[in-house]
Amino acid sequence: MAATPEVKVKKQIRKLLDDAGAYYAMPIGTGYGNSGVPDFLICHKGRFIAVEAKAGTNKPTALQEMHLQRIRARGGIALVINETNMDELKKELI
Repeated sequence: MAATPEVKVKKQIRKLLDDAGAYYAMPIGTGYGNSGVPDFLICHKGRFIAVEAKAGTNKPTALQEMHLQRIRARGGIALVINETNMDELKKELI
């Protein structure tokens, strides 16, 4: 079975995080309170970074966007990363 475009993006993100030596977790959205949480929760060099992975022109849902905005409002870095803007995450990992 071929990997979906979003799975391919997540694989690229994991490689960047591993190469940078970042700690990360990938929470599973369930009915127990994690729905809408970004795909990656990262701690790197004392900073909190959240990444929502999307493929192509896909956009975060309203619930996902709410979580990203709440993270930004509390001083965290919240990104939506796809195949075309992987450099945004690279810059945060320097």
